[in-house]
Amino acid sequence: MRILSCADHGVLVEVADLDEVLALDAALRADPPPGVTEVVPAARTVLVRVRPGSGDVGAVAAAIRALRPGRSRRTAAGELEVPVTYDGADLSEVARLTGLTEREVVQAHTAASWTVAFCGFAPGFGYLVGDDPRLHVPRRPQSRTRVPAGAVALAGEFTGVYPRQSPGGWQLIGRTDVAVWDLERDPPGLLRPGVRVRFVAV
Repeated sequence: MRILSCADHGVLVEVADLDEVLALDAALRADPPPGVTEVVPAARTVLVRVRPGSGDVGAVAAAIRALRPGRSRRTAAGELEVPVTYDGADLSEVARLTGLTEREVVQAHTAASWTVAFCGFAPGFGYLVGDDPRLHVPRRPQSRTRVPAGAVALAGEFTGVYPRQSPGGWQLIGRTDVAVWDLERDPPGLLRPGVRVRFVAV
């Protein structure tokens, strides 16, 4: 664990892997040090923000250093079912990379247990981790300039749903009509850290 100062009111904790991120995130949310206002997990880091004037950032860093979180993941923050039409432009390439048939890729994606580990890249974009390592595939060698909203994709150990049209380099396997990000909704994002997701083929 490496702890760095982040601006005037925060610390950035670097850890070895995503499991350590999730364990530290869970420990900090369960028992936050005094003055902590926000905990933001990412793939290999956890940002801890401290309320200005509420406490010593150094004391927060010391409290984090003293933590001994287990390797267990955070408790669920709800469940979401996402219907998917599996006709993505990269489905055949994912089948080739995994050694599965296209149908087996779909079966694996819908059978896996997915949980949002963290959010990033764009508002509402959740990075979901699953329990089937066969679906770990590299990003595309070249990113697309335009990926449509609702595209369901794979990259590395993650799956995700593009919340809006944007560039992207993930492998597209399908699409959904579920609006995962909507500013008129409270909360606007459906894919929040800890939410468990089940993909259903339609």
